[in-house]
Amino acid sequence: MSGLRLVPRLVITPRRQVLQSIVALGLALLVGAICLLLAGLSPLDVYLHIAEAGLFSIDGLADTAVCATPILLCALGLLLPFRMRLWNIGGEGQLLLGAWAATGVALFLPSWPRSLLLLTMSLAAMAAGGLWGLIPGVLRVRLRTSEVLVSLMLNYVALAWLRFFVFGRWSENGFPLTPQLVKSAWLPRLLDWAERFPILAGLPSHAGFLWALLLAICLGVWLRRSPVAFDLRVIGDSSRAAQTAGIPVGARMILAMTVSGAFCGLAGMIEVAGVVHRLQDRFSPGYGYSAIIVVWLARLSPSGVVLVSILFGALLVGSKDVKPSGVAQLLQGLILLTVMASEIGLRYRLVRTLPKDKI
Repeated sequence: MSGLRLVPRLVITPRRQVLQSIVALGLALLVGAICLLLAGLSPLDVYLHIAEAGLFSIDGLADTAVCATPILLCALGLLLPFRMRLWNIGGEGQLLLGAWAATGVALFLPSWPRSLLLLTMSLAAMAAGGLWGLIPGVLRVRLRTSEVLVSLMLNYVALAWLRFFVFGRWSENGFPLTPQLVKSAWLPRLLDWAERFPILAGLPSHAGFLWALLLAICLGVWLRRSPVAFDLRVIGDSSRAAQTAGIPVGARMILAMTVSGAFCGLAGMIEVAGVVHRLQDRFSPGYGYSAIIVVWLARLSPSGVVLVSILFGALLVGSKDVKPSGVAQLLQGLILLTVMASEIGLRYRLVRTLPKDKI
């Protein structure tokens, strides 16, 4: 009897990858529209409200930039191990540890000058996030454990660690938050530079978004020109071939996971110093998890990550006023499902098998 079977594609073009992401996003919006209809809402009105509130107003763009910044930084970090087919699912925990370390610096060194304090907070956050990424990397290389499970479980350890401080040692009057950080530990606002750059007038976003864009540009250049970046790509294609070619596979894996965690830790510092100005329980709505969807939808492209992070930021901002709540989480989950399902169509094609007597 004839039938159908999946055959791996020998070549996957960038055009096909982009089209596959667009199709996945379209399917997610379609299924989301059906869910909104079942909830008694108008999908068109909801989608137009999200777009208008998140992208087509000055205040909305400013809020979108703020929400997009931690997602962008975490996604840039996840790019490195994902290109090696090394799955860091611990971005959320690394973000939390980075926020904790930055807060500790600000609380215990409040008299330092602003530039030195912000630099020290950034370095402490990157060190804490990098350490949290180093753990699953070392365990994967040395003990062959699953970096997926280890990094995922470390998210809950990081959350418990953060709660120990905000509910206990660093709590302000028994509330689940720390005292407000000194003003020198706050990131500058774009409107603070309006006298020198008039185009920034009226933009309340913090400078962290510009830092994230600069890091995205630097990472894109590095991935194109660095020999280490070439090693990462070779390992992703075939770790056995990379080892045969003399590439230190284990060391590269540990490096990628550590740098990935450092990026996510920096995202935590920017969220604390630029938005909440204190450490508190549940200050992140899941930026580290959103970054996983962003990386897949962007097809591991730094420029694509920037664009998709902004769209996700707009989704979070625009859906705040939509009732019932949870529309942003619904759409993010649907996007993740459709993107993962689209991987089958991206990497395989259906072919018809003929009966044996016709071969």
